[in-house]
Amino acid sequence: MINLSDSIAAGYSESIRLAKKHYENFPVISLLIPKEYRRDISIIYWFARSADDIADEGNLTTQERLRKLSDFENRLISVLKNSSGNNLELALRNSIIERKLTQDNFFNLLKAFKQDVTKSRYNNFNEVLNYCSNSANPVGRILLELFNITESDAIYYSDRICTALQITNFIQDTKTDFQKGRIYYPLDEMLKFNVNEKMFEMKKINDNLKSLIEFTVNRTQTMFDEGKALLKLLTGRFRYEIAWTIKGGEEILAKIRGADFDIISKRPILKKSDYLKLLLKTFLI
Repeated sequence: MINLSDSIAAGYSESIRLAKKHYENFPVISLLIPKEYRRDISIIYWFARSADDIADEGNLTTQERLRKLSDFENRLISVLKNSSGNNLELALRNSIIERKLTQDNFFNLLKAFKQDVTKSRYNNFNEVLNYCSNSANPVGRILLELFNITESDAIYYSDRICTALQITNFIQDTKTDFQKGRIYYPLDEMLKFNVNEKMFEMKKINDNLKSLIEFTVNRTQTMFDEGKALLKLLTGRFRYEIAWTIKGGEEILAKIRGADFDIISKRPILKKSDYLKLLLKTFLI
């Protein structure tokens, strides 16, 4: 008979291994995260990363990706109801139950991944914000719950930070998203700046697209500025982790400004030296 606790431990170990391989714009798990929470954050990352990989499987048809996402969702429902699943799924269930995490946040993330499959254009910024409410904000809310932070103000500021991080990633991945058939810039704002879709595949950026990028960067920075009020509601290492994460997003925006808003010639990324520099700055907050 398989020992359930052994399966859960194996699931956590696998998720930690995966999390250490991926950095994105900031490390998934760092020394700033208290040790007792690292396994939870790693398994949550596994969940989101797995669904994202399904949504981005370019060799599959739309219907095939939707079916796989539905299967993934059904496995989540199953493991939450009757403890039936693989090691990773059992570890996820353990974190959700043990940490009393709101299950809707996980299902909302899946809504966003399904939307990535079915929706590739956004008419206005409100539609983008609605997408972010499922694709990004649940992650921040889950983290707040992990650390027993439930104030409504904290949730509001967290949502601003997470939305800003998501939009920063949109800007960063403008070219790769377009190659996947997606544009996250609102169509009405593209019209305002006289930007058309062909401009996303040019070898050299033009002034119209630069103006749209500049507008988007400035609005995103404002969101970060609003969200920073969250730091006053946090304590300890978690406060520094969130501050470091914010600085990571802001550094990407700074690199875009430094490149005169040219995200076509070169994708802005953070290097290991950037992480260290930002970490040192974090302790000065």
